[in-house]
Amino acid sequence: PALFQMSESQLQVGRGVPCLRCRGLCTGFEPHSWRKICKSCKCSQEEHSLSSELDDDRKVGRLLSGSKYATLTARLKGGDGARIYKRNRMIVTNPNISGKDPTFDTITYEWAPPGLTQKLAMQYMELVPKELQPVAGTDGAVHRRRRLARQLPLHDQDPAQCRGLAEGEQQLMEEFVKSYKAEALGVGEVALPGQGGGGKEEEKAQDKSIDPSRAPESPNGALESAAGHYRCESCQQPVPGDCPVVFAERAGYARQWHPACFVCCRCAEPLVDLIYFWKSGAAWCGRHYCESLRPRCAGCDEIIFSEDYQRVEGLAWHNKHFACLECETLLTGKPFTLANANLLCTTCSQSR
Repeated sequence: PALFQMSESQLQVGRGVPCLRCRGLCTGFEPHSWRKICKSCKCSQEEHSLSSELDDDRKVGRLLSGSKYATLTARLKGGDGARIYKRNRMIVTNPNISGKDPTFDTITYEWAPPGLTQKLAMQYMELVPKELQPVAGTDGAVHRRRRLARQLPLHDQDPAQCRGLAEGEQQLMEEFVKSYKAEALGVGEVALPGQGGGGKEEEKAQDKSIDPSRAPESPNGALESAAGHYRCESCQQPVPGDCPVVFAERAGYARQWHPACFVCCRCAEPLVDLIYFWKSGAAWCGRHYCESLRPRCAGCDEIIFSEDYQRVEGLAWHNKHFACLECETLLTGKPFTLANANLLCTTCSQSR
């Protein structure tokens, strides 16, 4: 079988792709047999931008299928029965009037919150730091795809992508995935304060003092006095009634976040496409949610389902992956050094 269960064509596309971090020094991606890194430069797969947009949409589609958020997916025509993410793109056309004939500037956002008017979606985008706005062809779009790879690794949801599972552990992983889809997985929704969840009756009653249709015409200062009971769950600052906020269904619609404040409680990274996992009263990215339940192997980056594994200085390894990064010698019971979460035998450590 192909490494990482990639198709042969995917592997051929991957080979030779330059590493973003190495800036041309890497000769091209060479897949390692079980580590999620390049054999040539030791950088991760995402540093080589190996996945396509279609790969990403398939991955998110797989994650959301079988959950209450399956409505955000669609079945691929003529495919293998898999579901694909109905990612909401937004195209904004602005007239550029200079001279006699106006030209039009078209901006494409590779993702935008679904179900909003363009005006409200643009208000949301303006509240996101400019360098993180996923405008096609910009660093913001690259940053979004790298967060997608980092926060939602495919090997956290698909046993077929795992190299570390022992016999009998596939079912444990399938139950693990089924459980987090039912108990923790969520997708944030964007609305004006008090309007989350389609406008719950109790929130509608609470919100009678504010007319959302008039809100944009009013100065923020006047609104804050009327909407003083709306505060961001993260920074605890007041939320003006005319500013879109993020709601998380699993947190309850009494809570809301500024768009820039809806981040993972562990790594503080903005939650990609508002996909979150709810646990202990906080939102987590997929990577850190899974790690909060089971250890993650520092060698292969996969969740460990065995109770028998190696642990050093807060890091964990499958027994078979407790090996030197350079020569692959198993290090159980042998001297080693640990640097930047990488194991080295004494020989390779001295030759560095």
